[in-house]
Amino acid sequence: MEPIIKIQNLDKEFRQKNTEVHALRGVSLDIYKGDIYGIIGMSGAGKSTLVRCLNFLERPTAGTVIVDGEDLSALSDKELREKRKNIGMIFQHFNLLMQRSVLDNVCFPMEIAGVKKSEARKKALEYLEIVGLTEKANAYPVQLSGGQKQRVAIARVLASDPKILLCDEATSALDPQTTKSILQLLKQINREYGITIVVITHEMAVVQEICSHVAIIDQGNLVEHGTMEEIFLSPKSKEAKRLIYQGYENVAEMKGKRCVRIVFSENSSYEPVIANMVMAFKTPVNILYANTRNLDGVAKGEMVLQLPEDEPMAEKMIVWLKNAKLAVEELENYVGQ
Repeated sequence: MEPIIKIQNLDKEFRQKNTEVHALRGVSLDIYKGDIYGIIGMSGAGKSTLVRCLNFLERPTAGTVIVDGEDLSALSDKELREKRKNIGMIFQHFNLLMQRSVLDNVCFPMEIAGVKKSEARKKALEYLEIVGLTEKANAYPVQLSGGQKQRVAIARVLASDPKILLCDEATSALDPQTTKSILQLLKQINREYGITIVVITHEMAVVQEICSHVAIIDQGNLVEHGTMEEIFLSPKSKEAKRLIYQGYENVAEMKGKRCVRIVFSENSSYEPVIANMVMAFKTPVNILYANTRNLDGVAKGEMVLQLPEDEPMAEKMIVWLKNAKLAVEELENYVGQ
């Protein structure tokens, strides 16, 4: 199966006064139809530049972007405008027309496309029902909460019948509870309409909540990518570990020669694995950190354990944990930071 978005060796440079900023360096990614694909990185990592290259709002300095079988660099301006109709985009700050009602905001892209006013209003009401805002049809953006504004923005994008939805920090301005409801709405849209969604964010919690796949960008480089579960269970790069281990900094001290991070499967979460191990070896371990995270709808428990400094005993415990079907990763002299 061909990917719906294929990024090959993408470079993007900006000239600022007398300096050059290399925002992207040789990024290659495949995104398949129906994915909810997370692209995560800290501020300045290049992720927003990458998402703007996906619809050629930014033209890459080098490399190719192939969307639905077409190389965007080979399209004329007119063909590119036509192609962009299949690629919706929502932003952090909603970008609603403040002088128009909610209904008229959703009608706007259909007006531009030449849809009859009566048909546009009918479809707009359907989209407002999907996002749960039918009763706000005649309200104005100033009368809405942040979450409601983002729902209007999503309804407006749906009015263009996109195949792909790009979300650039779409929940960054929202509180945690509202963020969760918007993410669940995106998941519903993906499930019911088969729209491929690309989520750009600096928050690992957002990616964990809904994404099937994730790519991690650092200083313009793609440092790691894979399924959300693969990255969560066994992050390889320094940047991936830093993002996955967010929260460990709450632990005052995590020192020891044999610290390990373990991740529980759905089944083993209900078993007293650590207690069983302590009884089996008659040797205590120190639990430095424990948490449960929602990973694309599945609860995943994780712990950081300090094992005995007796090397043979620690090795036996690691083997025991692996045999209990836990993901086990050694954290060499790890201190939460």
